This record gives sequence, structure tokens and C-alpha cells, in this order.
Amino acid sequence: MNINATLLGQSVAFIIFVIFCMRYIWPPILNAIEKRQKEIADGLSAAEQAKITLQDAQAQAKQQLNQAHKKALNILDQAKQQSSQILEKVSYEAENERKRIISRAQTEIESAQQKVREKLRKEVVVMTIAVTEKLMESSVNEKINKNIINKIISQL
Repeated sequence: MNINATLLGQSVAFIIFVIFCMRYIWPPILNAIEKRQKEIADGLSAAEQAKITLQDAQAQAKQQLNQAHKKALNILDQAKQQSSQILEKVSYEAENERKRIISRAQTEIESAQQKVREKLRKEVVVMTIAVTEKLMESSVNEKINKNIINKIISQL
């Protein structure tokens, strides 16, 4: 194989081309590739960090949801206790009102009974006097009548 000047010229041109590329073209390309690799690595680490943050946020959200649920149950229990206390209070007040009404009614009934008894006593006395007068066919003195009436009333 003969090495001639064309092959030698092409080899020199190729070597100059490679040196030129290594000096001026490869560094910006390598810098761009390294920069891109760094951006991708940063993006992956940011994604991993975001994943961890998301898991933490989900855990916190679940914890807060559990706390809110516990608070809701606590509020419901307090509401039930308050309602039972209110019912007890209303029941107690209603019972007191019922007793007061019954007591007042009994007092009124006793008062009415007393009035009826007094009225009946007076009627009985008047009837007794009327019967006595008819039996005696004479009228007794009014002063004596009152004394008799008072005696009969006190005996009844």
C-alpha cells in the first residue's frame, strides 16, 4: 500500500479537524450535556423530595383528619350530655310545676270544701231551727236563736 500525499493531506486535515472540534466544539457540547445531566439529576432529586414531602403532607392530613374526627365525636358527646342535662332540667322544672299546680288545686279544693261545709252547716242549723219552731209552734227569741245556731255550728 502506498501512502501518498492525498492520504497524508487527508490525515493532517482530519487531525486538524479533530483538534479544532476538541478545542472549540466539544467543550460547549460537553458543558451543555453536563448542564443537562445536572438539571435532570436536580429534577429527579426534587421529584424525590416532592414525593417525600407529599407523603409527609398526606400523613399530616390524615393525622389532622383523625384529630378533626375525634373533635367531632367529642363535640357530639358534649351535645348529647348537654341535651340530657337540658332534658333533666326541663323534666325537673315540669315536675316542680306539676307539684305546684296540684298543691294549688288541692288548696282550692279544700277551700271550696270548707265553704260548702260552712254553707251546709248553716242550712242544717236553719232547717233545725225551722223544724224546732214548727214543733214548738212558737218563735224563739232572735238572740237565743243566734246562740243556738252558734252552739250547733261549733258542734258540727
